[in-house]
Amino acid sequence: MENFTFYSPTKFVFGKGMESEAGKLVKAFDGSKVLIHFGGGSVVRSGLLDRVKASLDEAGIPHIELGGVKPNPRSGLVYEGIDLCRKEGVDFVLAVGGGSAIDSSKAIAAGAIYDGDFWDFYCGKPIDKALPVGTVLTIAAAGSEGSGDSVITKEDGMFKRGASGEGIRPKFSILNPELTETLPPYQTACGITDIMAHLYERYLTNTKDVEVTDRLIEALLITMKNEGPKAIKNPNDYQARANIMWAGTMAHTNSCGVGRSQDWNSHNIEHELSALYDCAHGAGLAVTMPAVFRYVMDHDKARFTQVAQRVWGVETAEEGIDAFAAFLKSIGMPSTITEFGGKEEDIPTLVKSLCYGDGRDGSISGFVTLNEEDCANIYKAML
Repeated sequence: MENFTFYSPTKFVFGKGMESEAGKLVKAFDGSKVLIHFGGGSVVRSGLLDRVKASLDEAGIPHIELGGVKPNPRSGLVYEGIDLCRKEGVDFVLAVGGGSAIDSSKAIAAGAIYDGDFWDFYCGKPIDKALPVGTVLTIAAAGSEGSGDSVITKEDGMFKRGASGEGIRPKFSILNPELTETLPPYQTACGITDIMAHLYERYLTNTKDVEVTDRLIEALLITMKNEGPKAIKNPNDYQARANIMWAGTMAHTNSCGVGRSQDWNSHNIEHELSALYDCAHGAGLAVTMPAVFRYVMDHDKARFTQVAQRVWGVETAEEGIDAFAAFLKSIGMPSTITEFGGKEEDIPTLVKSLCYGDGRDGSISGFVTLNEEDCANIYKAML
């Protein structure tokens, strides 16, 4: 195990009806004027947005709204939010929604107090300072409610890139599993896939002797394997939803990733798919992960064999990858990129953006370093 520092100060408020605490929590973290940032649709129709606003009103906290966040959140809305925060004197950003709303809120919070272009943070500059961010989570998936990470798509070039820093780790996150019960099965399945991806990205490590975090990851993978189908079969299964929601948060606070190298190649490869085809991130990961795992398996077959035996109850590395792929298909996820519009003729474009776009130098690195040829072969395996 490697040396590490772990600091995760987010206050998690979990359970039924907890969105009514939003105003008190903003006040506790010294917010005096709030930007409520959200997508639209179900947040409005369900009355959640009105309940959050009522909570802020009760606490005497003025607020303004910026809706319109889309899946794979875009830079254009971030710039709009930054300008709005500066113009209106906002000192707290409250995300109401899933990972996209939270990631966009984090980008706005960072950019609002930064003299340069917020995209600098998505080119590697760490985010040390930002306006405080809170979240009211509606989708168990991205884990952004507990992480210091954000992913945004730059519309000029359609580059999908991530930023990190303690400055954007949420001050509080409200997690009410009831809010996820109205999700369609496909979105639930996408969330399950994303959570499992966050676990596998940490499991694929070149660091030796990390039994504690191995076992934590394995336990959460088993939870998703068991609870995911329950939630899809019965969307109103509160206990299944609750277990999935907390697993999603635990998967991405990095409590499972400390003291070990991590991968993230599957995420990088998938980002090009959702940037080009605007597919759901989880759907893209469902196709990407098995292809990547089969391609890099021989780098450390023992690691893949271990997860196969401990999580999937099979004997070999190959059987473990097959079992994972079969699970993803069983919950309604795609198994090829053609299912969401992917084409073989697009592969050179995907590879060029992945390996060279926005300042990259021809390869991506993680569990294994992958060059252009490797990435092209992986995309071809997804057809």
